[in-house]
Amino acid sequence: MSEGKVTGTVKDGIARLTINDPARRNALSEAMAHQAMAMLDAILPEARVLVIAGAGDHFCSGANLSFDPGVDINQVDGGAALLAAYGPLMRRIALCPVPVITCVRGAAAGFGASLALGGDLILCEEKAFFALTFRALGIVPDGGAAWLLAKAVGRVRAMEMMLLGDRLPASKALQWGLVTRVYQGDALTEATEKLATELAKGPTVALRRIRRMAWLGAEQGFDEALALEVEYQRECVRSEDVREGLASFREKRAPVFKGR
Repeated sequence: MSEGKVTGTVKDGIARLTINDPARRNALSEAMAHQAMAMLDAILPEARVLVIAGAGDHFCSGANLSFDPGVDINQVDGGAALLAAYGPLMRRIALCPVPVITCVRGAAAGFGASLALGGDLILCEEKAFFALTFRALGIVPDGGAAWLLAKAVGRVRAMEMMLLGDRLPASKALQWGLVTRVYQGDALTEATEKLATELAKGPTVALRRIRRMAWLGAEQGFDEALALEVEYQRECVRSEDVREGLASFREKRAPVFKGR
């Protein structure tokens, strides 16, 4: 499936959302953000895992915003695109019902950094880098970057990235705990396929709940987290996957989960 410069496919439970504008380093326009959300609506119902990537050598170089030079900047609503497109897209990813893998090559800059950090497993090519370039334009980070960074690496390192705007190479991002794994060249593609396949064959009911618990855990108190795990554990125990997991354990074989 394709719509404009965003493509989506789903096969064997693996949904793929690809930003496909390599000539602009996959800069994401407001229209493309809407296309991405429409594509997610189309592919997620059949998905057991979602992979987000950019076509070509880069993940996403940021938001593709263009202003008419003749327009009085004081008359521009700087928050309109965030409310209409970029914020809703990040919210859609945060609420995604299945695990999300972001496959990062080259630049993950500006909004592209936020998009990459929305993954549950963030896999990077060794040449990839993150850059919070907002300060160069005199604006604040968007796409939930401040929240995502502070939760992932702490306030001090998040401040360094946002206040200075320097490139953070993949190797350092791994040291900081900002990304999951770093690979050389084509090994990134192979690793992404392997992990996506593993998740797609996993106990989907449980994996969905694990994802939700982790995202909510950044906001909840401990008592709320304990209550939520009771609710989710009850749901999981009623699933076919649990029965298969128990049977495979007794029979000393690998489980074959159906995702329900």
